[in-house]
Amino acid sequence: MASWSAIARRARVPLGFVFAILYFWLAQPTVKSILIGTTLVILGLMIRAVASGQLQKNQQLATEGPYAYTRNPLYLGSLILSVGFALAARSWWIVGGILLLFFAIYLPVIRAEEVFLRERFPQFEDYARRVPRLFPRVSADRNSGAFSWDLYWKHREYNATLGAAAMLVALVAKMLRWP
Repeated sequence: MASWSAIARRARVPLGFVFAILYFWLAQPTVKSILIGTTLVILGLMIRAVASGQLQKNQQLATEGPYAYTRNPLYLGSLILSVGFALAARSWWIVGGILLLFFAIYLPVIRAEEVFLRERFPQFEDYARRVPRLFPRVSADRNSGAFSWDLYWKHREYNATLGAAAMLVALVAKMLRWP
């Protein structure tokens, strides 16, 4: 039988689509909620972009840039942009759904990824002792490292920006009661 983390890893994208449908059904946006939420969405996207531009998946352990503050800046960025969408939608049901999805899906995936990283990179254990799992430390563990647009494009992080923009446009359309 598959572990919960394996199930969570496979389920996170399809569940995201189901959640998006529920999101638009439950959303009650206003101009103010969209502006406040969009600020956090942009912050989350920026964190994800910078993290993606530093990550060389399965080649070397990422410990610089945002990875010097948190071991999981991509998930932190996703959490922040999700909270931004919840604020934009102005629905406590959505806030609850985001928190439920994050703790039921993303935390097990993070743990499973850490098992892989421990096996792949012997230095991960020391890194894990110095740098927090999710919520960042105030000062960096190391130098900032260099951002690479090539890595950003390779990891197709632009899809997060396109998806976020589409969701925000749909939210504005709902607010305006269109179509």
